[in-house]
Amino acid sequence: MKQLALDIGLASTPTLNNFFSGPNADILNHLRLWTSSVSRAPVPTYLWGESGSGKTHLLQAVHHALHEQGAQVGWLDAHTMSPPEFNDDWAVVLMDDVHLYNLEQQHTAFNWFVNALTPRTGLPRWVLAAGALPPADLKLRDDLRTRLGWGRVDALQVLDESERRAVLRQEADARGLFLSDEVMSYMLKRFSRDLASLMQLLDHLDQYALQTQRALTIPLVRAMLENE
Repeated sequence: MKQLALDIGLASTPTLNNFFSGPNADILNHLRLWTSSVSRAPVPTYLWGESGSGKTHLLQAVHHALHEQGAQVGWLDAHTMSPPEFNDDWAVVLMDDVHLYNLEQQHTAFNWFVNALTPRTGLPRWVLAAGALPPADLKLRDDLRTRLGWGRVDALQVLDESERRAVLRQEADARGLFLSDEVMSYMLKRFSRDLASLMQLLDHLDQYALQTQRALTIPLVRAMLENE
């Protein structure tokens, strides 16, 4: 059966606290330690893994944590057209989906990387980057690819079905929703199984159940889709 990807725009702000680590606990702890540290080591970090493993969530969560601290952050992803020059006021450089960068974005990423580690003013900045492949397999210019592999490199693992179910149960309980095994199985079989999409779906179902004053059932899910 074909799975549906639901784009409903109701996802909550990605944070390190609402990231279900599962087999990625060590990576989450590393990011928590770094974002909470007063004296931050500038050793770059590169995360890689397949779609749905949580790369973008973690980069956005780090961005959110630093923004809450009042820090300025440089952000680059494959959707960034005409990227800016490196800013000496940035505390961190975040680069997402590097495997999709065009030539201009690769040039910018290399420039940011060099300026972050050897800045004209102040101490070196941290670089946190993410992509779908390990550094050695990236189809990027050689100087950027080698620099992405300079520091800590971690592979993010996609949650298995039992872990996805645990996340859905945990999130439903936090919202005061009763999520039956039947509804959960329906969600996992008929929608995109990556965690971000499932969280968006649960957010939307929560809102729809409140609006209609109905219990969370399979007919409710069907009714919500008919009203999309």
